Amino acid sequence: MSTATAAGPASKAGTAAARQAAATTRRRLAVVGVVIVAALGFLVYKGLTSAIVFFKTASEAVANRAQLGNSTFQLEGTVVRGTVHHLGGSRVAFEIRQGGASIHIVNTGEPPQLFRPGLPVVVVGHFVGSGDNFASDQIMVKHSQQYIAAHPNRVRSTGAKKTAAGR
Repeated sequence: MSTATAAGPASKAGTAAARQAAATTRRRLAVVGVVIVAALGFLVYKGLTSAIVFFKTASEAVANRAQLGNSTFQLEGTVVRGTVHHLGGSRVAFEIRQGGASIHIVNTGEPPQLFRPGLPVVVVGHFVGSGDNFASDQIMVKHSQQYIAAHPNRVRSTGAKKTAAGR
């Protein structure tokens, strides 16, 4: 009987130690799981927020100049005739206008072949300083005049006035 009573407390101590080790392992796995989920959540958040490029019309950009700061966004407007100046290399300066607002653009990227005054464009870049000067590295021509004429229901020129029906 003395061996049965001696084995009882030893097996209880072994079971308690096993339970404590299992609880410690579960806590470690939970901490590792929380860290992994937090890291994945952070990576998804950073990936989505850095991949989002805001799209603004020229009038919206001028109205929201203070909030935009120097963040990168897409800016849409029509190239103003008589404002396109080639600065050497692939640099080109011009103005875009939309809704009564004009913004001076300096683009350092290669302009597309269809780029010319009077066409709606989207430029990618950011405001420089506190004025309405915009530094761009990409110009995208929305559509050529021939495309607009051939598909008037697909494209709405930024310079076009709305009809009485609002279309």
